[in-house]
Amino acid sequence: MRLALPSPERRPSAGRVLAVASLLPALLVAAFLLAGLPLLLAGWFRPLPVLLLGAVIAVLLCRVALRLPETVGATARHTCGVLAIALGSGVFNAVMHGEQLIVRRDPATYAQYATWIGGHGSLPIPSQAWAFGGADPSLVFRSVGFFDVDGSVVPQFMPGPPMLFAVGGWLGGMLLTPAVLGALAVLTVGGAVGRLAGGRWAPLAAFAFAVAMPILYTSRTTFSEIPSLILLFGGMALLHDTLQTERVRVWPAAGLAGLVFGLAVLVRVDGLRDVLPVLAYAGLLIALRRFGRPEGRVGPALLAGVAVGVGLGLLAAYLLARPYLAYLSRSVNPLLLICAAVLVLTALGTAAAPWLAARVRLPRRLPEIGAALVVLVMAGLAVRPWVQTVRRVPTNPDDQRTFSFIADTQRILRLPIDGTRLYSEYSLHWVIWYVGVPVVVLATLAAAVLVRRLLRGGASFEWLLPLAVIGWTTVTTLLRPEITPDQPWASRRLVPVVVPGLIALAVWGLGWTRDKTRRLGYGRRTQTVVAVLGTLLVLVPPTVTSIGTAFIPIERGERAAVEAMCAQIPANASVLIVERVTGDRFTQLVRGMCDRPTARAGIISDEVAPLPEVRRLISRIRAAGRVPVILAAQSDQVSLYGPPRQVMALVTRQDERSLLDPPNGTWSLRVNVWMALP
Repeated sequence: MRLALPSPERRPSAGRVLAVASLLPALLVAAFLLAGLPLLLAGWFRPLPVLLLGAVIAVLLCRVALRLPETVGATARHTCGVLAIALGSGVFNAVMHGEQLIVRRDPATYAQYATWIGGHGSLPIPSQAWAFGGADPSLVFRSVGFFDVDGSVVPQFMPGPPMLFAVGGWLGGMLLTPAVLGALAVLTVGGAVGRLAGGRWAPLAAFAFAVAMPILYTSRTTFSEIPSLILLFGGMALLHDTLQTERVRVWPAAGLAGLVFGLAVLVRVDGLRDVLPVLAYAGLLIALRRFGRPEGRVGPALLAGVAVGVGLGLLAAYLLARPYLAYLSRSVNPLLLICAAVLVLTALGTAAAPWLAARVRLPRRLPEIGAALVVLVMAGLAVRPWVQTVRRVPTNPDDQRTFSFIADTQRILRLPIDGTRLYSEYSLHWVIWYVGVPVVVLATLAAAVLVRRLLRGGASFEWLLPLAVIGWTTVTTLLRPEITPDQPWASRRLVPVVVPGLIALAVWGLGWTRDKTRRLGYGRRTQTVVAVLGTLLVLVPPTVTSIGTAFIPIERGERAAVEAMCAQIPANASVLIVERVTGDRFTQLVRGMCDRPTARAGIISDEVAPLPEVRRLISRIRAAGRVPVILAAQSDQVSLYGPPRQVMALVTRQDERSLLDPPNGTWSLRVNVWMALP
């Protein structure tokens, strides 16, 4: 009996494989966000319903995407190269993954958020005041990353990333999920570049992206930036393919592309800024429809999809993260006003398009002016440190904490002490550290050439939206990073758009340079030299910068230390944390991972709760039929209540805190927790 093998004509081409494979990450992320959000709002965020519903939605989304045409001209070598780089990235980062569970900065907050919803399936987190004899003014249930609201605990941040990390935890390991997402991001970027710059350049872009330190950094622990990147660049790829189709019914694919873009808001509040160009672009497409342009068919569905995705994100923010929005009001309120202005201007521009087309004549030299502006903006960002020093005088407790943190870091690094400095003027220099001068120069050249072409009304229309998203987000991010400026921490701001966007532009610029040598009459040997030299210039700088930290995992050993600590806390305990730093770091961890009711004793002094208050709370716990447990950072802080026992003595590595140089190593970290049973 002979097996019937598919004919060569029916086998998918290498380009088709890369095109489809690079869409799958965004579709999978979107599917589980769409499945998880309503179940989380309903209090049913459980493994079986989330995984089943997510799988069903993923199949439906993939059916839409699989009907799109092949748009990547890649050979088998190019496709296998991108897939191998993505796989290697995932394996390497899984081996070097971090274990940030103790709440010191955002990754551990995401991890504790994911741990809670993964184990309990609902929000908000109950304070469990009953375990302490009822509510009391001296009981504090909030901690770093978790707000106390109306007797419950509300986690900081948008729910998108914690839902994904919780799903990863169900499927085999929450702490390995970032490495999987990082590999999917490499695949997404490779596919997007294959569409925009050609399949031959996709492996180069994928490798340069994978080895950049910010990508390694955010692919090893629970950050939100990688899922956001997958949605944004996946949305670009989906829309690119949709615009290439000649099918009459393109609205499902266009709507799906808009939905993927809009869901970036469910992952990060900053996603609202990143999708603003998509709103304007949808308005442009609607206007083109009135002139009979074929691209215009996509506009209404794209706008509707963006509206649905953004609407879901804003709904989740209002219902699940309102205290976080209030905390960010200084940034969110202006952003909402900008969004409203863009929406109004887009609507007016769309409505007035025929009138404007008939009466407005653009300057003849506008293409050259646009190209020159691109170069001037990048030059301005480059010289910014010599003409500006960005400072912020503390006006609230959060600013004061940032002030103290920066001053402490300056003291350690032996820099002049000035806690008001934000170092934002160095933002383009951060980019240069991580991707290299050649990438920035090639990206600037590419952006200038593409802007000139677009303003001339020539080719490269497929670059209009990617260029708008990359340009808008890069400039706004570099002008106002809005992050504590220590490195590599601040590098996460560059992950969703800046690093992949500049790499995509740079490889396009490299291809343009190679083609330019051919058009100028140079032979194949010269063209090969240009390509090889350009490839080395793109790959070597980010690789060299990353070597210092690529092989050093951070905060390893925390999982084992936490499990050992939890095992020593009695099952019917009510845990009181009587010292400030331990309270900040462990209140939600003990509540969520140890599954014990936990509160901080009201801390009146700078560090430790007053003895009479703690003893009164101990009596209330006993009266409630529970076992009181006291936790603090030092033995003498708990010995007042019973024999001290050290339940955690962790020695590990943490991020370096560099301010004026790229990081090239890690710092030591010690965490001690002592327990007493009164």
